[in-house]
Amino acid sequence: MAAWLWLLLCYVYNAASSKMKIVEEPNTFGLNNPFLSQTNRLQPKTDPSPVSGPPHLFRLAGKCFSFVELTYKYEFCPFHNVTQHEQTFRWNAYSGILGIWHEWEIGNNTFTGMWMRSGDSCGNMNRQTKVNLVCGKRNKLAAVSEPSTCVYSMTFETPLVCHPHSLLVYPTLREEMRIRWDEAEQSLYDELITEQGYKKRLQDIFREAGYLKKTVETESDVKQKPQSKRFETLEECSRSHRNLSEEIKRLQGILERHSISYHKNGSTNTNLQPAVTATQRGEERYHLRGDTGHRDEH
Repeated sequence: MAAWLWLLLCYVYNAASSKMKIVEEPNTFGLNNPFLSQTNRLQPKTDPSPVSGPPHLFRLAGKCFSFVELTYKYEFCPFHNVTQHEQTFRWNAYSGILGIWHEWEIGNNTFTGMWMRSGDSCGNMNRQTKVNLVCGKRNKLAAVSEPSTCVYSMTFETPLVCHPHSLLVYPTLREEMRIRWDEAEQSLYDELITEQGYKKRLQDIFREAGYLKKTVETESDVKQKPQSKRFETLEECSRSHRNLSEEIKRLQGILERHSISYHKNGSTNTNLQPAVTATQRGEERYHLRGDTGHRDEH
């Protein structure tokens, strides 16, 4: 009997040895267990930007909202970050950051979305997420998609944006910034600046308000900038001078049409003096700036 038991043990040992597999990567089952805390494993690359935008949305800061699709759980923490957790017991289940609160997307005087950037690495780029805010009966992360590789799109429903003017930019600005916006719009109306110049002024205002982040100029961007042109021939110089002269005449014509006198002192200095204001000309312009109104507090 003892001999038979010995032979059986040897057989089991040999069979187990032949099927044994060496795991070359560390087993992270415990860290990826969906029933355990997942806070420690997330390593953000940067800190979130300060809370900004419509003040009535600030109450969302410090809260998180979940959305589960198949085996993935997504969490959106307004003004903080977006994370994804694979809800499986696989030893290498993915759990990471899809973006950290960075800036607003603004279009047509409206906050059109929240950008979460600088997420986990994905090839030669970082994951990022745009969160679209839509009207809903309650705060709810309603949908998640990946329209392009490592760039995600989320839909967040909330009653805080149901008022028609709840996402307008102008009412959230300080009075000094509103005045600058009005001046830029007046200059565009008077054709003193171009549409591009108008947009640039607004971008500067939004950055100063903390809604947009300044883009860091890389060395490659500097190299790609067009260099100042030097005239190689007298003919090129003369042609450029004629073009500039025609542009000056065009601008003088615009000033005259708006009753702004043009005084030329010497050969280089100029002085522009308004002869009649827009109000004196009887021209009144109305712009929808929006108001905060009464919002649903539920």
